[in-house]
Amino acid sequence: MQNDKITYNDPTKQDRYDRAYLRLAKEWAKLSHCKRKQVGAIIVKDATIIADGYNGTPTGFENNCEDEEGNTKWYVLHAEANAILKVARSSNKVNGATLYLTNSPCKDCSKLVLQAGIKRLVYIDQYKDVSGLEFLKKAGLEIRQMQNLD
Repeated sequence: MQNDKITYNDPTKQDRYDRAYLRLAKEWAKLSHCKRKQVGAIIVKDATIIADGYNGTPTGFENNCEDEEGNTKWYVLHAEANAILKVARSSNKVNGATLYLTNSPCKDCSKLVLQAGIKRLVYIDQYKDVSGLEFLKKAGLEIRQMQNLD
C-alpha cells in the first residue's frame, strides 16, 4: 500500500496513472463480444495491475451476449464482476485497490465492489442508473470521473 500512498500525494502523477489505466480499460473493453455496450475493468493495487475484465458470458458459454430480440442475456457478467472474480481465483487480495472502469458500476456490482474491499473507483462514463455510485459514495469510497483521457 505504500506505493499507492506515495502516488496519491502527487496529484499530477496520480492523474497520469489514472488516465493510463483508464486507457487500458478502454482497450480491454474492445475484447467484449457484447453488441449493446462494451465495458472494461482494471484493478490496480500497490501500483500493479492485479486483474482485468470485460463484460461477457461465463467461461464455456457462447460469446453472444444478446438474445434474438437484442436484449442482454441474464447470465452476462459485468466487467467489474469478471475482474473481481479473477482476483478471487488468484493469490492476490483486492483490499485497498483501485478499480478503473469505462462505465460506472450498476447497483448490483457496487455491492461486489464494496464487499471486495476496493477503496477507490475511477471511471469514464456514468451508467444511466446512478444508485450504484451513490451507494459507493455513502460507503466512503473515493470516486473520480475522468472523461478526457488525452
